Amino acid sequence: MKKYAVNDSQLVLFYKNGNEDAFKQLVDRHKTKIFTTIVLIVKDTEIAEDILQETFIKAINTIQSGRYNEEGKFLPWILRIAHNLAIDHFRKQKRYPTINMEENSPVFNTVEFSESSIEDKQIRKDTYNLLHELIDELPEAQKDVLIKRHFMQMSFQEIADTTGVSINTALGRMRYALINLRKKMESKNIAYDQNIYPG
Repeated sequence: MKKYAVNDSQLVLFYKNGNEDAFKQLVDRHKTKIFTTIVLIVKDTEIAEDILQETFIKAINTIQSGRYNEEGKFLPWILRIAHNLAIDHFRKQKRYPTINMEENSPVFNTVEFSESSIEDKQIRKDTYNLLHELIDELPEAQKDVLIKRHFMQMSFQEIADTTGVSINTALGRMRYALINLRKKMESKNIAYDQNIYPG
C-alpha cells in the first residue's frame, strides 16, 4: 500500500485551519479500525455505528475547541475515545462486555478439565460461565488489559497507546491479571495452561 503523502498530524492541522476535507480524510483513513475496535467491545454493529458517530463528534469538538494536543498520535487518541465511549455504553447498562466473550476465545481454549468430562458440553459451558465471572471479578485495570490482549488481539504497544500508560505498566497489569486469574481458577479446581497462566 502506498504511504500516505500527508500524515495524520498535518491533516489535523489543516482541519483546525478550516479545511473540512482534511477531517473526512482522517475518517476514511481510520474508520475501519475504529469501528472494528468498537464492535469487538459491544458485539453489536448497530450500537457500534452509533458509538462510531459519537466518537467522531467528540473528536471534532475537541479539535475545534483547541484541546487536542496529541501531536502525531491521532489514531491512538481517537481509539481511546472510542474505547471509553464503548465501555461507558456498558456501564450505563450496569454490565461489562466480558459477558459477551466467545467460547472459542484464546483464554477459553486453554481451559482443560481434570476428568474425562471434557466432552460433556454442559460441564464445559458451566466452566466457561465461571471463567467469565472470575475475569469480571478482576480489578478494572487488569480486566481491561486482559480483554484487550486476549479477546481483542491487541499488541501491548496498542494497549499502552489506547489506555495512555507505558508498555511496562500494561505488561505489569497483564501479569497481575493472569496471576490473579490463575489463583481464582485453582481455588475453583479449574485446570489451567501453565504457558498462559504463569506462576
